[in-house]
Amino acid sequence: MRLPIVVLFSAFAMGTAGAVGSERFGEAWSAAAERWKSLAEDQDIVGSSLYFISRGEVVAAEHLGFADRSSKRPVDEDTIYHWASITKTLTAVAVMQLVERDLLSLDDAVVSYLPEIREVHNPFGSMDEITLRHLITHSSGFRGSTFPWGGSEEWHPHEPTNWSQVAAMMPYTQIHFEPGSQYSYSNPGTSMLGRIVEEVTGDHIEIYLTKNILMPLGMTRSYFDTTPYHLSKYRSNSYINTDGDLAEQGLDFDTGATVGNGGLNAPVGDMIKWMNFLLGTHDDGAGILSRQTLEQMWIPLRPTTDDTVDERMGMVFFVIDHPSADGNSSRRFIGHTGGQKGFASFIYVDPVSGNGAVFASNTINADIERPKQLLRLIRRELFENVFPAADE
Repeated sequence: MRLPIVVLFSAFAMGTAGAVGSERFGEAWSAAAERWKSLAEDQDIVGSSLYFISRGEVVAAEHLGFADRSSKRPVDEDTIYHWASITKTLTAVAVMQLVERDLLSLDDAVVSYLPEIREVHNPFGSMDEITLRHLITHSSGFRGSTFPWGGSEEWHPHEPTNWSQVAAMMPYTQIHFEPGSQYSYSNPGTSMLGRIVEEVTGDHIEIYLTKNILMPLGMTRSYFDTTPYHLSKYRSNSYINTDGDLAEQGLDFDTGATVGNGGLNAPVGDMIKWMNFLLGTHDDGAGILSRQTLEQMWIPLRPTTDDTVDERMGMVFFVIDHPSADGNSSRRFIGHTGGQKGFASFIYVDPVSGNGAVFASNTINADIERPKQLLRLIRRELFENVFPAADE
């Protein structure tokens, strides 16, 4: 099936003033878009979007394929994707909001808020020694996946429905390394941060995030888990490709007790509002978080396991220092990736130049390495060619 390609607009074609309107930027963007389309075709991606923003404005955007394959509904600017682990960046900002308001400290022991984790087996010492700082920097020693076993049957829940189910797994959980000694990505760790926000504020995490982040930023078509009726016509289906066999994952699913870890759904336009907050296009951050605190979250701490780039973990945000073409300097990118239930995505911003890029697709290949390759290749094209062309 031939996939429709929609060019929403491009800075080069529009003649936007400055570097993003230059011939070099137009060429770099066209090459990146062609690379993206080629990779999407190679991996049988059903639908995808790629955007570039500069100083608060969308300057280039393209869509490929279908939001729903069976009805041939094309991807467009209204298509709602699932953003998976990019949700972690909102939850981390929520935690730092509470830090700024002196409602908690990153050096607080997690057991002070979640006494149930005392049941975790910790061969390295007391659970009292694990702090919120360990959770927000992915250095706690908790496992990566939410479930410690199974989860492969069709009748299994996608994620634990209630926190009580997560708590019930604590006796079957262990700490894998001395807390604070290294990086290891942990979904349960971020879910715990979401639960702590609930304990401190009395709001469910998705309600807290809606009231304190989505609403101030005007992200009016963003929501968690199941789709509101008035937005259902925009929701993208999702697909997992196993040896050429595309299996629909459905229009909705419930991330349950892990919603603060990966439950966000939104059109790209709303995610650009989030990226513009990160870039500082709101003078006061819309009252969300001070710039000083946000930049503290971007201080690189420990190297990650991605050996294809110079990547380190800050506070939930990934920090990448990408070398220039001549190798004499580097450009720092802040961002996060997401992948769940057939969806794959990333957001990256360069706070110095005020530029950013966002990618989303509704298809994941069952070969776990191929989605990673797709994200990394598109990312590299943007980092090496498009971002430099945008500000030269």
